[in-house]
Amino acid sequence: MRLLEELPEDYLERPFYEQLFKEMSGVLSLQKEDGLWRASLLNPDSYSGGEVSGSEFFCYVFAWGVNNGLLDGGTYRPAIEKCWIALNNCVNEEGRVGWVQPIGADPRKNFDEDSWEVYGTGAFLLAGSEVIKLQ
Repeated sequence: MRLLEELPEDYLERPFYEQLFKEMSGVLSLQKEDGLWRASLLNPDSYSGGEVSGSEFFCYVFAWGVNNGLLDGGTYRPAIEKCWIALNNCVNEEGRVGWVQPIGADPRKNFDEDSWEVYGTGAFLLAGSEVIKLQ
C-alpha cells in the first residue's frame, strides 16, 4: 500500500501491485463478529478476544484502499466502521489501547485488556488518520 503511494500512475508494473493489494485485502473475510481479527487468522477460536494491533493495521489499510479508489466502499466500509468502533472500545479510561499482543510474545499465550505496547497506540492513530477521511 505504501509502495502504491510512491509509484507513478503510469508505472508499467503498477497494475500488478494494485491487484496484489486487492487480493491481500481478502483477509476481510476473517473479521470476527466483534469487529476485530484474531492473533491466529486461521485458528481464531484459540483466542477469547481480538488482537488490536493487527486489527488496527487492517482498518488502516482498508480505509486507505477505499479512500484511494482501490477497494469498494460498499463492501469494505461496514467492516471498517465495525472495526473502528471495536478499536475505540479497546481504549481504557486512561487512554491506553489494550488487547495488544506483546513484542516477541508467543501467539499461543493469552493477552488481555491490560496488554499494551506503544505500537498499538501508533497503529490506532494511523487507522484513525484514514478512517477520518472516509466520506
